[in-house]
Amino acid sequence: MQKILNSPVEFVQEMLEGILLAYPQQLEAVGGDNHALVRADAPVKGKVAITTGGGSGHLPLFLGYVGKGMLDGVAVGDVFQSPSADQMLEVTKRVDSGAGVLYLYGNYGGDVLNFDLAADLAAAEGIRVETVLGADDVASAPKGEEGRRRGIAGIFFLYKVAGAAADAGLDLDGVVAATKKAAEHTRTMGVALSPVTLPANGKPTFELPAGEMEIGMGIHGEPGISRTALAGADEITTELVAKIEEDLDLAAGDEVAVLMNGLGSTPQEELYIMFRKVSEILSAKKVSVYRTYVGEFATSLEMAGASISMMRLDDDLKKYIDHPVHTPFFTQA
Repeated sequence: MQKILNSPVEFVQEMLEGILLAYPQQLEAVGGDNHALVRADAPVKGKVAITTGGGSGHLPLFLGYVGKGMLDGVAVGDVFQSPSADQMLEVTKRVDSGAGVLYLYGNYGGDVLNFDLAADLAAAEGIRVETVLGADDVASAPKGEEGRRRGIAGIFFLYKVAGAAADAGLDLDGVVAATKKAAEHTRTMGVALSPVTLPANGKPTFELPAGEMEIGMGIHGEPGISRTALAGADEITTELVAKIEEDLDLAAGDEVAVLMNGLGSTPQEELYIMFRKVSEILSAKKVSVYRTYVGEFATSLEMAGASISMMRLDDDLKKYIDHPVHTPFFTQA
């Protein structure tokens, strides 16, 4: 294992300390617990609060999107591990302004268990909590079983829509409805080219020999749908886009937002080569790209690979996508 760290045991704590030191005007810890973070101006009076959470190892997910125009708080677990219900409860209490709280996070068993418990505890303290799950990974369950799918990079679009809807003054039911619409209109497919090494054990989490790729592998190393010899960028991109198009029922005249995401060790040059093909495919099908995001938005430590997310847009979703944002890891004017 070759990583720049001091102690595997202190990896997450030291990372969180560094982020809090880097962004003191934007983030603060709740009750001295660096695993429970909120925007520095929380609670925002009269606004529905939006919180998220999950394991470390995915920056800028999850804490990188806490700030104006997006999220109000986050609970952070150890690498690839869920945060605790108590941490999520403390975040919930800190961000609630009386307008209610939306829990918005990926569809993983440990997260669901702990967030549901936190919601029950919050309700006992008089805080209304509603939940929307990110479940955009086409590879993780067939069409018709979307509720079983994992949440991956497409949750960025859900954060964007939920944050904008809350800023627009919608009540909790309105924010939930807008976020659910975004979730229904969002799909992601990815490809992995290398495994990841967890600091705590110093060994790769799975084997993926040089010269091979796995289509649909999850961001924790969950099995994908096919493993083959490494193909060219255009061939990989065509396969990913085809599965998204089919699942999202894209048709001529549709408009989409596209997220071209690197998984941790993929140069941006390669992401732009892939987006070039995405644009070509969509143009040929008379689907318009309304907004494009290229870079690292949801990673898996040092995994090599990429994912493509698309959200089919309507006028409301376009308005929310255009909303300005200022967070530690993402800004949109």
